[in-house]
Amino acid sequence: MFRFESPIYLYLLVLIPILALIRFYTLRDRKKKLKAFGDLSLLKGLMPDVSRKRAAIKFWLLEGALTLLILMLARPQLGSKVSHETRNGIETMIAFDISNSMRAEDIVPSRLDKSKMLIENMVDNFTQDKVGLIVFAGNAFIQLPITSDYVSAKMFLQNTDPSLIATQGTNIAEAINVGLKSFTQQEKIGRAIIIITDGEDHEGGAVEAAQLAKKKGVRVFVLGVGYPEGSPIPDGEGGYMKDHSGNVVMSRLNEQMCQEIAQAGGGAYIHVNNTNEAQRKLNNELIKLQKGEISSTIYSEYDDQFQAFGILALLLLILEVCVMESKNPLFKGIKLFEKK
Repeated sequence: MFRFESPIYLYLLVLIPILALIRFYTLRDRKKKLKAFGDLSLLKGLMPDVSRKRAAIKFWLLEGALTLLILMLARPQLGSKVSHETRNGIETMIAFDISNSMRAEDIVPSRLDKSKMLIENMVDNFTQDKVGLIVFAGNAFIQLPITSDYVSAKMFLQNTDPSLIATQGTNIAEAINVGLKSFTQQEKIGRAIIIITDGEDHEGGAVEAAQLAKKKGVRVFVLGVGYPEGSPIPDGEGGYMKDHSGNVVMSRLNEQMCQEIAQAGGGAYIHVNNTNEAQRKLNNELIKLQKGEISSTIYSEYDDQFQAFGILALLLLILEVCVMESKNPLFKGIKLFEKK
Protein backbone atom coordinates (compact mmCIF):
# COMPACT_ATOMS: atom_id res chain seq x y z
CA MET A 1 0.00 0.00 0.00
CA PHE A 2 1.35 3.42 -0.97
CA ARG A 3 0.67 6.49 1.16
CA PHE A 4 2.05 9.92 2.07
CA GLU A 5 2.93 10.52 5.73
CA SER A 6 2.60 14.32 5.34
CA PRO A 7 -0.11 14.74 2.66
CA ILE A 8 -0.59 18.44 3.45
CA TYR A 9 2.48 19.21 1.30
CA LEU A 10 0.65 17.80 -1.74
CA TYR A 11 -1.34 21.04 -1.88
CA LEU A 12 1.89 22.67 -3.10
CA LEU A 13 1.43 20.78 -6.38
CA VAL A 14 -0.93 23.56 -7.41
CA LEU A 15 2.25 25.59 -8.08
CA ILE A 16 3.08 23.38 -11.08
CA PRO A 17 0.17 24.45 -13.36
CA ILE A 18 0.43 28.04 -12.05
CA LEU A 19 4.06 28.28 -13.14
CA ALA A 20 3.18 26.74 -16.51
CA LEU A 21 0.45 29.37 -17.04
CA ILE A 22 2.82 32.19 -16.06
CA ARG A 23 5.35 30.93 -18.61
CA PHE A 24 2.66 30.66 -21.30
CA TYR A 25 1.48 34.25 -20.82
CA THR A 26 5.06 35.53 -20.56
CA LEU A 27 6.01 33.94 -23.88
CA ARG A 28 2.86 35.22 -25.52
CA ASP A 29 3.56 38.75 -24.29
CA ARG A 30 7.16 38.50 -25.48
CA LYS A 31 6.02 37.37 -28.94
CA LYS A 32 3.67 40.38 -29.20
CA LYS A 33 6.50 42.74 -28.32
CA LEU A 34 8.81 41.14 -30.92
CA LYS A 35 6.12 41.49 -33.58
CA ALA A 36 5.84 45.18 -32.74
CA PHE A 37 9.60 45.51 -33.03
CA GLY A 38 9.89 43.93 -36.50
CA ASP A 39 9.32 40.94 -38.76
CA LEU A 40 9.73 37.69 -36.82
CA SER A 41 11.56 35.83 -39.62
CA LEU A 42 14.01 38.71 -39.94
CA LEU A 43 14.56 38.86 -36.18
CA LYS A 44 15.17 35.13 -36.13
CA GLY A 45 17.95 35.58 -38.63
CA LEU A 46 19.52 38.24 -36.44
CA MET A 47 19.52 35.84 -33.46
CA PRO A 48 20.81 32.54 -34.92
CA ASP A 49 21.95 31.18 -31.55
CA VAL A 50 18.55 31.55 -29.83
CA SER A 51 16.80 28.22 -29.24
CA ARG A 52 13.15 28.11 -28.10
CA LYS A 53 13.27 24.33 -27.71
CA ARG A 54 16.20 24.46 -25.28
CA ALA A 55 14.41 27.05 -23.13
CA ALA A 56 11.29 24.85 -23.06
CA ILE A 57 13.34 21.78 -22.11
CA LYS A 58 15.01 23.67 -19.25
CA PHE A 59 11.64 24.89 -17.97
CA TRP A 60 10.01 21.45 -17.97
CA LEU A 61 13.07 19.91 -16.32
CA LEU A 62 12.66 22.45 -13.50
CA GLU A 63 8.92 21.73 -13.33
CA GLY A 64 9.64 18.01 -13.03
CA ALA A 65 12.26 18.59 -10.33
CA LEU A 66 9.87 20.83 -8.35
CA THR A 67 7.13 18.18 -8.57
CA LEU A 68 9.47 15.49 -7.26
CA LEU A 69 10.69 17.74 -4.43
CA ILE A 70 7.10 18.39 -3.31
CA LEU A 71 6.36 14.67 -3.37
CA MET A 72 9.53 14.10 -1.37
CA LEU A 73 8.37 16.60 1.29
CA ALA A 74 5.09 14.68 1.57
CA ARG A 75 7.12 11.65 2.74
CA PRO A 76 5.96 8.86 0.37
CA GLN A 77 5.85 5.47 2.08
CA LEU A 78 5.23 1.94 0.87
CA GLY A 79 3.68 -0.80 2.98
CA SER A 80 6.41 -3.41 3.18
CA LYS A 81 4.90 -5.99 5.49
CA VAL A 82 1.45 -7.39 4.77
CA SER A 83 -0.31 -9.62 7.27
CA HIS A 84 -3.63 -11.42 6.89
CA GLU A 85 -5.39 -11.68 10.22
CA THR A 86 -8.70 -12.97 11.53
CA ARG A 87 -10.16 -10.75 14.23
CA ASN A 88 -13.27 -10.75 16.39
CA GLY A 89 -14.86 -7.36 15.90
CA ILE A 90 -17.61 -5.24 14.41
CA GLU A 91 -17.96 -3.17 11.25
CA THR A 92 -18.72 0.51 11.66
CA MET A 93 -19.41 3.11 9.00
CA ILE A 94 -19.13 6.68 10.28
CA ALA A 95 -21.30 9.20 8.40
CA PHE A 96 -19.79 12.63 9.08
CA ASP A 97 -21.84 15.77 8.38
CA ILE A 98 -19.49 18.39 6.88
CA SER A 99 -22.07 21.01 5.93
CA ASN A 100 -21.21 24.65 6.67
CA SER A 101 -23.38 24.65 9.80
CA MET A 102 -20.84 22.28 11.40
CA ARG A 103 -18.45 25.24 11.58
CA ALA A 104 -20.59 26.74 14.38
CA GLU A 105 -18.71 27.23 17.63
CA ASP A 106 -21.32 26.53 20.30
CA ILE A 107 -19.28 23.35 20.82
CA VAL A 108 -15.62 24.14 21.56
CA PRO A 109 -13.53 24.54 19.43
CA SER A 110 -16.27 23.97 16.83
CA ARG A 111 -18.84 21.32 15.96
CA LEU A 112 -16.59 20.10 13.15
CA ASP A 113 -13.39 19.88 15.21
CA LYS A 114 -15.18 18.32 18.19
CA SER A 115 -16.60 15.66 15.87
CA LYS A 116 -13.13 14.93 14.47
CA MET A 117 -11.76 14.47 18.00
CA LEU A 118 -14.69 12.20 18.83
CA ILE A 119 -14.09 10.02 15.75
CA GLU A 120 -10.35 9.88 16.38
CA ASN A 121 -10.89 8.74 19.98
CA MET A 122 -13.40 6.18 18.74
CA VAL A 123 -10.88 4.76 16.27
CA ASP A 124 -8.22 4.67 19.01
CA ASN A 125 -10.52 2.39 21.01
CA PHE A 126 -10.91 -0.05 18.11
CA THR A 127 -8.65 -3.10 18.27
CA GLN A 128 -10.30 -5.85 16.21
CA ASP A 129 -12.88 -3.87 14.25
CA LYS A 130 -13.32 -2.37 10.81
CA VAL A 131 -14.19 1.25 10.20
CA GLY A 132 -15.10 3.35 7.16
CA LEU A 133 -15.82 7.05 6.68
CA ILE A 134 -18.64 8.70 4.73
CA VAL A 135 -18.83 12.48 4.40
CA PHE A 136 -22.08 14.19 3.53
CA ALA A 137 -23.87 17.49 3.21
CA GLY A 138 -26.35 17.86 0.33
CA ASN A 139 -24.69 14.75 -1.17
CA ALA A 140 -22.85 11.82 0.38
CA PHE A 141 -19.79 9.87 -0.73
CA ILE A 142 -17.28 7.43 0.73
CA GLN A 143 -14.16 9.17 2.00
CA LEU A 144 -12.58 5.92 3.22
CA PRO A 145 -13.77 2.36 2.37
CA ILE A 146 -14.20 0.06 5.32
CA THR A 147 -10.79 -1.02 6.62
CA SER A 148 -8.75 -2.18 9.61
CA ASP A 149 -6.01 0.32 8.82
CA TYR A 150 -6.64 2.81 11.63
CA VAL A 151 -3.68 5.01 10.66
CA SER A 152 -5.23 5.65 7.24
CA ALA A 153 -8.62 6.25 8.85
CA LYS A 154 -7.24 9.07 11.00
CA MET A 155 -5.27 10.47 8.07
CA PHE A 156 -8.38 10.72 5.89
CA LEU A 157 -10.28 12.23 8.83
CA GLN A 158 -7.82 15.11 9.20
CA ASN A 159 -8.25 16.00 5.52
CA THR A 160 -12.04 16.25 5.89
CA ASP A 161 -13.45 19.74 5.42
CA PRO A 162 -16.77 21.34 4.28
CA SER A 163 -15.07 22.38 1.03
CA LEU A 164 -15.14 18.72 -0.10
CA ILE A 165 -18.85 19.02 -0.94
CA ALA A 166 -20.25 22.00 -2.81
CA THR A 167 -23.93 21.07 -2.41
CA GLN A 168 -25.14 22.23 0.98
CA GLY A 169 -27.85 20.59 3.07
CA THR A 170 -28.02 17.58 5.38
CA ASN A 171 -28.93 14.53 3.31
CA ILE A 172 -28.87 11.92 6.06
CA ALA A 173 -30.96 9.47 4.00
CA GLU A 174 -28.30 9.31 1.27
CA ALA A 175 -25.56 8.91 3.89
CA ILE A 176 -27.36 5.89 5.38
CA ASN A 177 -27.97 4.33 1.95
CA VAL A 178 -24.31 4.77 1.00
CA GLY A 179 -23.32 3.21 4.33
CA LEU A 180 -25.51 0.15 3.75
CA LYS A 181 -23.65 -0.58 0.51
CA SER A 182 -20.24 -0.23 2.17
CA PHE A 183 -20.12 -3.23 4.49
CA THR A 184 -18.43 -6.53 3.66
CA GLN A 185 -20.38 -9.67 2.77
CA GLN A 186 -19.26 -11.58 5.87
CA GLU A 187 -21.97 -13.03 8.10
CA LYS A 188 -22.66 -12.96 11.84
CA ILE A 189 -20.93 -9.62 12.38
CA GLY A 190 -22.31 -6.67 14.31
CA ARG A 191 -22.71 -3.65 12.06
CA ALA A 192 -23.48 -0.02 12.81
CA ILE A 193 -23.82 3.29 11.02
CA ILE A 194 -22.86 6.21 13.25
CA ILE A 195 -24.24 9.54 12.02
CA ILE A 196 -22.55 12.66 13.37
CA THR A 197 -24.61 15.73 12.52
CA ASP A 198 -26.38 18.83 13.76
CA GLY A 199 -29.42 17.76 11.76
CA GLU A 200 -30.02 21.20 10.23
CA ASP A 201 -31.64 21.58 6.79
CA HIS A 202 -32.75 17.95 6.92
CA GLU A 203 -33.91 16.84 3.44
CA GLY A 204 -36.29 14.00 4.38
CA GLY A 205 -36.30 10.24 3.94
CA ALA A 206 -33.85 9.58 6.77
CA VAL A 207 -36.33 7.77 9.02
CA GLU A 208 -37.28 5.39 6.20
CA ALA A 209 -33.59 4.78 5.40
CA ALA A 210 -32.89 4.03 9.08
CA GLN A 211 -35.80 1.55 9.16
CA LEU A 212 -34.36 -0.22 6.11
CA ALA A 213 -30.97 -0.40 7.80
CA LYS A 214 -32.54 -1.98 10.88
CA LYS A 215 -34.25 -4.62 8.72
CA LYS A 216 -30.85 -5.50 7.24
CA GLY A 217 -29.34 -5.94 10.68
CA VAL A 218 -27.50 -2.62 10.79
CA ARG A 219 -28.09 -0.40 13.79
CA VAL A 220 -28.13 3.35 13.27
CA PHE A 221 -26.73 5.65 15.95
CA VAL A 222 -27.04 9.42 15.79
CA LEU A 223 -24.68 11.82 17.53
CA GLY A 224 -26.25 15.27 17.65
CA VAL A 225 -23.59 18.00 17.76
CA GLY A 226 -24.47 21.46 19.07
CA TYR A 227 -27.26 23.06 21.06
CA PRO A 228 -30.93 23.71 20.17
CA GLU A 229 -30.47 27.36 21.20
CA GLY A 230 -28.35 27.86 18.09
CA SER A 231 -25.11 29.55 17.16
CA PRO A 232 -23.88 31.76 14.29
CA ILE A 233 -21.74 30.17 11.57
CA PRO A 234 -18.27 31.69 11.00
CA ASP A 235 -17.67 32.75 7.40
CA GLY A 236 -13.89 32.27 7.59
CA GLU A 237 -13.22 36.00 7.28
CA GLY A 238 -13.75 37.09 10.87
CA GLY A 239 -17.52 37.48 10.55
CA TYR A 240 -20.59 35.28 10.35
CA MET A 241 -22.66 33.91 7.49
CA LYS A 242 -25.75 35.96 6.61
CA ASP A 243 -28.95 35.24 4.70
CA HIS A 244 -30.22 37.15 1.65
CA SER A 245 -31.74 39.78 3.93
CA GLY A 246 -28.44 40.47 5.65
CA ASN A 247 -29.38 38.75 8.91
CA VAL A 248 -26.86 36.52 10.72
CA VAL A 249 -27.70 32.85 10.17
CA MET A 250 -28.27 30.86 13.37
CA SER A 251 -27.61 27.11 13.22
CA ARG A 252 -29.65 25.02 15.67
CA LEU A 253 -29.33 21.35 16.59
CA ASN A 254 -32.46 19.46 15.48
CA GLU A 255 -32.64 17.01 18.38
CA GLN A 256 -36.13 15.72 17.61
CA MET A 257 -35.17 14.63 14.13
CA CYS A 258 -31.94 12.99 15.40
CA GLN A 259 -33.92 11.04 18.02
CA GLU A 260 -36.47 9.85 15.45
CA ILE A 261 -33.75 8.52 13.13
CA ALA A 262 -31.94 6.71 15.95
CA GLN A 263 -35.18 5.13 17.16
CA ALA A 264 -36.12 4.00 13.64
CA GLY A 265 -32.64 2.51 13.18
CA GLY A 266 -32.72 0.52 16.41
CA GLY A 267 -29.77 2.47 17.79
CA ALA A 268 -29.43 5.31 20.26
CA TYR A 269 -29.31 9.10 20.16
CA ILE A 270 -26.35 10.69 21.94
CA HIS A 271 -25.99 14.42 22.47
CA VAL A 272 -22.47 15.76 21.89
CA ASN A 273 -21.75 18.75 24.11
CA ASN A 274 -18.65 20.29 25.64
CA THR A 275 -18.01 17.28 27.89
CA ASN A 276 -16.64 13.79 27.14
CA GLU A 277 -19.89 12.09 28.10
CA ALA A 278 -20.82 11.35 24.47
CA GLN A 279 -17.61 9.37 23.99
CA ARG A 280 -18.33 7.14 26.99
CA LYS A 281 -21.94 6.51 25.96
CA LEU A 282 -20.97 5.65 22.39
CA ASN A 283 -18.28 3.19 23.49
CA ASN A 284 -20.79 1.46 25.76
CA GLU A 285 -23.28 1.12 22.89
CA LEU A 286 -20.71 -0.33 20.49
CA ILE A 287 -19.61 -2.92 23.04
CA LYS A 288 -23.15 -4.33 22.99
CA LEU A 289 -23.00 -5.16 19.26
CA GLN A 290 -22.55 -8.78 18.26
CA LYS A 291 -18.98 -9.58 17.30
CA GLY A 292 -17.85 -12.05 14.64
CA GLU A 293 -14.71 -13.08 12.83
CA ILE A 294 -13.36 -10.46 10.41
CA SER A 295 -10.65 -11.20 7.84
CA SER A 296 -8.29 -8.26 7.49
CA THR A 297 -5.31 -7.31 5.34
CA ILE A 298 -3.03 -5.02 7.32
CA TYR A 299 0.01 -3.07 6.22
CA SER A 300 1.91 -3.02 9.48
CA GLU A 301 5.26 -1.57 8.38
CA TYR A 302 6.01 1.30 6.02
CA ASP A 303 9.32 2.13 4.36
CA ASP A 304 10.17 5.70 3.38
CA GLN A 305 10.53 6.20 -0.36
CA PHE A 306 11.48 9.89 -0.37
CA GLN A 307 15.12 9.09 -1.20
CA ALA A 308 14.18 7.90 -4.70
CA PHE A 309 12.19 11.09 -5.35
CA GLY A 310 15.12 13.20 -4.11
CA ILE A 311 17.61 11.40 -6.39
CA LEU A 312 15.36 11.84 -9.44
CA ALA A 313 14.88 15.53 -8.62
CA LEU A 314 18.67 15.98 -8.34
CA LEU A 315 19.21 14.28 -11.73
CA LEU A 316 16.67 16.59 -13.37
CA LEU A 317 18.38 19.65 -11.86
CA ILE A 318 21.76 18.45 -13.14
CA LEU A 319 20.30 17.97 -16.63
CA GLU A 320 18.76 21.45 -16.47
CA VAL A 321 22.17 22.98 -15.69
CA CYS A 322 23.82 21.02 -18.53
CA VAL A 323 21.32 22.19 -21.14
CA MET A 324 22.42 25.55 -22.57
CA GLU A 325 19.79 28.14 -23.44
CA SER A 326 21.48 28.99 -26.75
CA LYS A 327 22.70 26.64 -29.47
CA ASN A 328 26.14 25.19 -28.89
CA PRO A 329 28.64 27.00 -31.22
CA LEU A 330 30.82 23.86 -31.42
CA PHE A 331 28.07 22.05 -33.35
CA LYS A 332 26.83 25.08 -35.22
CA GLY A 333 28.34 23.98 -38.54
CA ILE A 334 27.02 20.43 -38.37
CA LYS A 335 23.85 20.02 -40.44
CA LEU A 336 22.89 16.39 -40.40
CA PHE A 337 19.68 16.74 -42.34
CA GLU A 338 20.69 19.25 -45.02
CA LYS A 339 20.64 17.95 -48.62
CA LYS A 340 23.92 18.18 -50.52
